[in-house]
Amino acid sequence: MSEKVTVKVERNVLHLPAIALRGLVVFPNNLLHFEVGRDKSIAAVEWAVSNNSDVFLIAQKEMKVEDPNAADLCTYGVVAEIKQVMRVSDDLVRILVEGKYRAKLTQLDTDGSFLLSTVRSAPVKQAKPEEQPEVDVLVRNVKKSFDELLALNPHIGKDVVFTITTSTDPVFLSEYIPANLLFRFEDKQAILDEGTLLGRLKLLIEKMHRERRMLEIDKEIAQKVDEAMDKNQRDYYLHEQLHMISEELGEDDDTTAEAEEYRRKITALHLDEEREKKLLKEVDRLAKMQSSNQEGTVIRTYLDTCLDLPWNTFTEDDLDIAKAQRILDRDHYGLKKVKDRILEVLAVRKLAPDVKGQIICLVGPPGVGKTSIARSIAESLNRKYVRLSLGGVRDEAEIRGHRRTYIGAMPGKIITAMITAKSSNPLMLLDEIDKLAGDFRGDPAAALLEALDPEQNSTFNDHFIDMPFDLSHVLFITTANDLSAIPGPLRDRMDVIELPSYTRVEKYNIAKKHLVPKQLEACGLSGKVTFSQSALYGIIDGYTREAGVRNLERTITSVLRKCARQIASGEAETVSVTGATLEKLLGPRIVKPDFLNRTNAIGIANGLAWTSIGGETLPIEVQVIDNGSGKITVTGSLGDVMKESAQLAITYARVHAAEYGIDPERLKKCDLHIHAPEGAVPKDGPSAGVTLTTALISCLSGIPVRGDVAMTGEITLHGNVLPIGGLREKSMAAYREGMKTVLIPKDNVSDLYEVDDEVKKNLEFLPMSNLSQVLNAALLKPKAAATHPRTKKSTKAADAAAMSQTAEKPKTGAVC
Repeated sequence: MSEKVTVKVERNVLHLPAIALRGLVVFPNNLLHFEVGRDKSIAAVEWAVSNNSDVFLIAQKEMKVEDPNAADLCTYGVVAEIKQVMRVSDDLVRILVEGKYRAKLTQLDTDGSFLLSTVRSAPVKQAKPEEQPEVDVLVRNVKKSFDELLALNPHIGKDVVFTITTSTDPVFLSEYIPANLLFRFEDKQAILDEGTLLGRLKLLIEKMHRERRMLEIDKEIAQKVDEAMDKNQRDYYLHEQLHMISEELGEDDDTTAEAEEYRRKITALHLDEEREKKLLKEVDRLAKMQSSNQEGTVIRTYLDTCLDLPWNTFTEDDLDIAKAQRILDRDHYGLKKVKDRILEVLAVRKLAPDVKGQIICLVGPPGVGKTSIARSIAESLNRKYVRLSLGGVRDEAEIRGHRRTYIGAMPGKIITAMITAKSSNPLMLLDEIDKLAGDFRGDPAAALLEALDPEQNSTFNDHFIDMPFDLSHVLFITTANDLSAIPGPLRDRMDVIELPSYTRVEKYNIAKKHLVPKQLEACGLSGKVTFSQSALYGIIDGYTREAGVRNLERTITSVLRKCARQIASGEAETVSVTGATLEKLLGPRIVKPDFLNRTNAIGIANGLAWTSIGGETLPIEVQVIDNGSGKITVTGSLGDVMKESAQLAITYARVHAAEYGIDPERLKKCDLHIHAPEGAVPKDGPSAGVTLTTALISCLSGIPVRGDVAMTGEITLHGNVLPIGGLREKSMAAYREGMKTVLIPKDNVSDLYEVDDEVKKNLEFLPMSNLSQVLNAALLKPKAAATHPRTKKSTKAADAAAMSQTAEKPKTGAVC
């Protein structure tokens, strides 16, 4: 210890290191083990041991005080000698002390590394000679009370019993008995504070009588519990004993007062008679139960959940159409048709507030802004916004809740969302509704029918709440990637709004107006980093390939992180990201061109396919192997429907072989191999029929297919072209890949209304009603045959010569 403290004895005054005790009282002439953990207390022990000094042990008034001062300590303590010190850990020391004499604290210095006390010896005032008979009587009563305690508590140590029964010294007994019996901390300190022998003996007898009474009550409680228990109730022994103890001490929980509080809250809700009666019935059950009853906990949870529901709490709708349009335009670029549909729904709500709520379903590929549109609608309406993620939900109970008979029962997602919203008319977003899955636990999609049906959701019944709750004021909005994955009855209840894939120009504007400013602020780079137009288009074309903008935002963030490193390291104060610097920042281009027939080639046709994340190109290749056995091979992970389309194409080629200069005999003997590239990706559906037929006719006839033409359509056995789905996504894929012309079924012409204006401006859509028209538009005709019917025969050499003179290379697709 670097601190020097001198212990002086001046007129019975000592300066000693002090240890503040919590919940512990030491008496003179008694040995005691205890642990020391506070820094100042450990420092006092170490100083006392190194300087061969006594310590002053004094109790705190409040145990929770960590750094006590004089006001926090009792007045009287004990000067003790440290007999033994054992280091338990770095911050814990166990010591053995022996109390020497009683002392009074007169001053305390808390500024040093340990508490330094100034104490004065305070011995117990002995009895006067005339008081000696009273002392003798009190000693006799002390021993009598001890015998009574011993009868009720036979577990007192034999050495303690022997010492007390053989001792006749009243001072010793007044200190030894409280030190070795289980008195309360406050009682022990009161005895130590008493400065006269007579007063101390009287106080000791009083405390012993109190302890005896406590032991008698404990024994009575144990007897009552034993009488109340039978063989099947032994598991509840501890709960019953705790209840009896609390009852005897008057500390039992007042379930009656708790029940009255629940009644007051239920009445304040102003529910209808049936609901109020049901809740009050549960309150009555609670009032009759003991507080420790487990069923009472279940009832409390149920009542708390019901009271948390926003039974009659509403927010006022703000149906300002102009404001809604400003918010939608502020948060989202483009999506004009989608915004118009949403504003139409809001306009109807404004003119007819009592109309049954429409369930809006936003369908589109990932990353196009479905969730953020719902959030914008909530803001424009001034409604609370809550989101439920339904992806992977398999258990019906997650929607409708668990019955209270189950352990750990809880309400379903919908009721939980209403509690979170704290409003009876929030905007509730049911995200990824197409990802619901049913199993042996029930069908959650079926459980949603009641919630989403405007005719019956005013009485939605959650199994946990077990009474109707009105959901008719909730504005439900659902999102999905694949509309076909939503069960029919559920889909029938929703007003579908489709969100298209973003065009290249739209992605650029979204990045420029929304993504870049947002990420600049998030990375702390506002005003320090700029993106050129070529940089943003370079990221869109070379590093992201998606229908939405989620990966685009991630890539922009990746670029900004690299710029932040340059600025933080002092390499540059500002950074300008251009198309030329992208490869240095992000590495080589990630997006590679699709395998497409970009030149006029024989046996390869460009088809179009729909996926849940947007449109894709689907080229089809056909090869003829002469001197075969007529075998047909189909590869490329094609599904059954697509294989059937291939059979239809082969049949059409055989029937119309003469029209395209195909030798029927060769067709009988050759083998055909049909392949769709990217063989690891499963493909299926009927819309590849026209592509299969075009590639097959081209390969068999030797006539090239135009490289700037994409096509889609289902075929029949007689060559008719039937309509298909997903035209908007398919046309987006053709536009993205630089096609010039798209052949579509004639019956799909009306679907062109949904196609983006930019796509329609850059693509020529040709409606087709039969395969003959498709082949005339897709195949390059020889110059000699251009003025004659196709049924006229020409030699292959003449055809090839003519084609070599007239076939043009496809023009480069429009780049935005």
